[in-house]
Amino acid sequence: MSELIRTFEQLEEKQALCTKCLEEKFAGNDNKRHIVLCGGTGCLSSHSAEIREKFVEVIKAEGLEDKVTVNQVGCFGFCSQGPFVKIYPEDTLYKMVTMEDVEEIVEKDLKNNEIVDRLLYVDPQTKQKVAKQDDIEFYKKQLRIALHGCGTIDPENIEEALGAGAFVGLAKALKMDRKAVIEEVLNSGLRGRGGAGFPTGRKWSFVPDVEGPKYLVCNGDEGDPGAFMDRSILEGNPFAVIEGMMIGGYAIGAQNGYFYVRAEYPIAVSRLRLAIKAMEEVGLLGDNILGTDFSFRVHIRLGAGAFVCGEETALLNSIEGKRGMPRPRPPFPAVKGLWGCPTCVNNVETLATVPYILREGADKFAAIGTEKSKGTKVFALGGKINNVGLVEVPMGTTLKELIYDVGGGIPNGKKFKAIQTGGPSGGCLTEANLDTPIDYDNLIAAGSMMGSGGAIVMDEDNCMVDVAKFYMEFICDESCGKCSPCRIGTKRMLEILTRITEGKGTRDDLTALQELANNVKTNSLCGLGQTAPNPILSTMASFMDEYIAHIDDKKCPAHVCKNLMIYVIDKDKCFGCQMCAKGCPADAIHHITPQYIAPGKKLPAMYIDTDKCVKCGACIATCKFGAISKQ
Repeated sequence: MSELIRTFEQLEEKQALCTKCLEEKFAGNDNKRHIVLCGGTGCLSSHSAEIREKFVEVIKAEGLEDKVTVNQVGCFGFCSQGPFVKIYPEDTLYKMVTMEDVEEIVEKDLKNNEIVDRLLYVDPQTKQKVAKQDDIEFYKKQLRIALHGCGTIDPENIEEALGAGAFVGLAKALKMDRKAVIEEVLNSGLRGRGGAGFPTGRKWSFVPDVEGPKYLVCNGDEGDPGAFMDRSILEGNPFAVIEGMMIGGYAIGAQNGYFYVRAEYPIAVSRLRLAIKAMEEVGLLGDNILGTDFSFRVHIRLGAGAFVCGEETALLNSIEGKRGMPRPRPPFPAVKGLWGCPTCVNNVETLATVPYILREGADKFAAIGTEKSKGTKVFALGGKINNVGLVEVPMGTTLKELIYDVGGGIPNGKKFKAIQTGGPSGGCLTEANLDTPIDYDNLIAAGSMMGSGGAIVMDEDNCMVDVAKFYMEFICDESCGKCSPCRIGTKRMLEILTRITEGKGTRDDLTALQELANNVKTNSLCGLGQTAPNPILSTMASFMDEYIAHIDDKKCPAHVCKNLMIYVIDKDKCFGCQMCAKGCPADAIHHITPQYIAPGKKLPAMYIDTDKCVKCGACIATCKFGAISKQ
């Protein structure tokens, strides 16, 4: 699309045309079949781009170029089942597609209208095959607002974005008074999705109405382990985030917006750049947008991956070319932020939600969710869960619904143990919390927090002391070192946790750990240090018995901590095949002396020399008879 869009009327005309084209594509009224493939990072790493090229090649060879289109879209969300291929207008969804499946799909589905049955999703409960995305349980309780367009539109095509409602909210905002836009966002009840949950409209209202430069910054520095919400939104519909930034920029009187995105997200950055370029070419970014006095430009800065740069003042330092370290507050960024000018920092998901509020109205958004937490929340659901992926559910959805209805429960019949929400800043919630409605206040009351949306599920095989140690190792690596409580306190906490997992801990360590955690929480400069002890405090509150077992019994109940494990062979189950010995890297497995042959067996049983054993687990993986176990 090259023609300029200079007026509201031109935008409406273009939107109407693009909407019609998109509707015809989905309904099949254009007499074509349309193939879309997941283009999120996960599926691309599983050769989705190469599969697309294969489709193009085969379709050309079959002479179907005029009847079939092939396109790449954003993340479908159901990451454990990708790469996905969807065919319109039938809306047929194929999962875990490989290069070898392409010719069969073209031959059966595109040429003969025959569904490739073996590539359909199979419901684990009913064992029934499901052909349409909306009929899969994973999607039924979801509501896509921040993820609007992801998995549906081509994120590199501004016309498809326009057809999906892009810039309707911006046009409405530009016809309103700036303060009225802030009031609309306030009335919606939108709270910041980056973790703190501060009301977005109030944050915008703090930016003073003064002359001079102002900035709106999008925080795309997503650093929580296992989190990929912001990345997927930027990859799936960058136009929505830019539109949200422009609406916010108009509301606070800013003319420049900065995206701060970590360099480890090259696909997100590439699509963001393409979206900015496309908008500049048609006049939706630049001077006097849609014939108004509003001018706005967007810039991108890449982060080097420091977790602390997710804190807004450290992020601002990094944009300015300084070391990413938090600043003392006050002054707050709204008064003195980027280059000393009034600045508002919003998270990717927050800005992606803003266009919906302006497009559909504050009341419609406020009707979703709970009394104090409106709308939806995007979660990266991972860990010991059947349906790993990206989900967006209404606030108020319970943890049980998230884990068992959307997530499909725990694999291999294992027992649910805990879910860590909020990443390293959050805490572990247990079976007693499963009926807790998900919102900002309920999760805090339960001992965790919403955070940016990471949700890691753990089962009976997870050691909660080891989990706390994992998060503390992460925090120690990511601490900027500016304040002593965080720099020194987290290191001391890690040392105590390490002693406990090695079987060298004492009861006094538990007291010291509790005191240290409270001191670090109270005295750290920024949110990184203030929330760093949360995984320790929550696991001690709910799983103190595991800490005590490590200290008193010198045992790890989950058989995870290597120093507290012993590998043994049940001599009566052992067939003496020696496969375990052949696979042992430490030469720690030998025949029992004196030799013992179990009843019904023909060869002498084996045993493990615990002094030589390095506890790598190779023997357990090798044994076909279940004769080796951890104790």
